[in-house]
Formats: sequence, C-alpha cells, structure tokens
Amino acid sequence: MPSFHTDQQRISEAAAILLERRRNGSKGERLPESCRPQNLDRALAIQAKVSQQSADRIAAWKCGMPGTDKVVLAPIYASIVFQETETCEVWSNQQSARIEPELAFILGHDLPARAASYTVAEIDAAIKEIRLALELIGTRYDDPEAASFAEHLADGLFNQGLYLGPVIHADNAANLQTMPITISLTGRTFKEFSGVHHAVNARAPLYWLIEFLRNRGQSLQAGQAIITGSYAGSPDVPLHEDVSVRFGQLGKLQVRFISKSPA
Repeated sequence: MPSFHTDQQRISEAAAILLERRRNGSKGERLPESCRPQNLDRALAIQAKVSQQSADRIAAWKCGMPGTDKVVLAPIYASIVFQETETCEVWSNQQSARIEPELAFILGHDLPARAASYTVAEIDAAIKEIRLALELIGTRYDDPEAASFAEHLADGLFNQGLYLGPVIHADNAANLQTMPITISLTGRTFKEFSGVHHAVNARAPLYWLIEFLRNRGQSLQAGQAIITGSYAGSPDVPLHEDVSVRFGQLGKLQVRFISKSPA
C-alpha cells in the first residue's frame, strides 16, 4: 500500500504529463501504469491537480448526467474559451475541427460551497444568460479507444476548449430538449441533425454539477459558463472555412476555425 506522500506524487506526475500535452497541443501514450487512475476518485484528483498546476483560471465547466459507474464533469480554462470571435484556434493534425453544438448557461453571481443544497430556483436565479455554444473536442491520448473512462476523466473528457456564441432570448428557450441543428459552410448546407439533448432537461446536468461540486467543497464563480451536453454528437467541420451552426429557432453562430501553431 503506497504512502500518502507517494500517492500524491503519482497524482502530480500524471497531472504534469497531461498539462504539458495541453500546453503544446501534443498527444502521447496512456499514462504510466504507476500513475494511471484506476477509479473515479483518483481521476478527479488528477483532474483537480491539473487545475492547480496550471496558471490558467477555470472559466467554464462541461458536465452531463452521471451513470452508475461514471461522473461527467471537467473544467475548461480561460485561455481556451472564445466568445463571439471571428476565428477560433484549435489543435488539429487534420484539416478539420471536431465540435459539439451545446447551450452554455452563464452564471450571474457566485455559488459558493455551503452546507445546504442549492434549490433549483436558486440555481435558475443565478443564471444571467444562455448562449449558443460549441464544445471544442480533443484528447491528449494517441489511442483514445485504448484508454479507460477514468483516464479520460483525468484528462478532461475530450475537452479542448469552448466557443461561446450569441445570447438567446429567454422566451425562445422554453423547450430545450429537441431542436434541429444545421451546419452550413459559406452558405451551403453541410450537415443536418434532428437535435436531441440526452438529459431531456438541458439544465439537469447543471443542477447535478453544482450539487456535486458543493459536496466536494468547491464553489462556482460569476461569469463561468456551464455546458451540459451535445444536441448533435461530435461532427467534424473543415478548417479555414466560414462555419455557421443554426440551433433551430434559437439562432445561429458563425466562426472560422484555424489551426493553432505550437508555442
């Protein structure tokens, strides 16, 4: 049985490997067996250590509904959050970017850790706006299919970044379970989806995340964005073209993805 000190060293070692890959856009083999997470608690400890070792603040979170043997959450850092920019940089070895059309719930005030649970009404009141969004997908593993769920959780569950589009009006956001998603390139339709949110209620993962973090003594801050799941899987779109994504009657966003160069 390893000592506490040895255990912390292994968590730090795994986090340092993943953070370095994040910084330079590289991929590599699975974490060494000595520091590879074998359970969710260890994976979350590595994930938190990445945040501690990084100078980057947490500007957003991704989340989804938990399962019997998994939890779905990961921090998203300020340097990889883009808001209504004309271009968006991504790490890509291909001529494409992988995206997930989602909604982002923006907090208007802090939700500090406390003893009592937050009510749904309190959380709803804390949301100042909802934006159209694209999660930017990427991994730090060469062979992601070979890695376990715990390894992906430690690595941020395929998150490479977040693109925030325009604010949608509250009266247009009554039904957030289903909506058609249309991706267009320079005016021509590229892909179409019958969009469905797998949580049924698009806010349900948000409620779960806030309670999960509260139980772990973690707070959320005003301005942070929370995304709760894709309406259309993870389609690839080409780099260096104007990409438009329409979210049914809620509106659309437009962006051009460009390849990020190593520092």
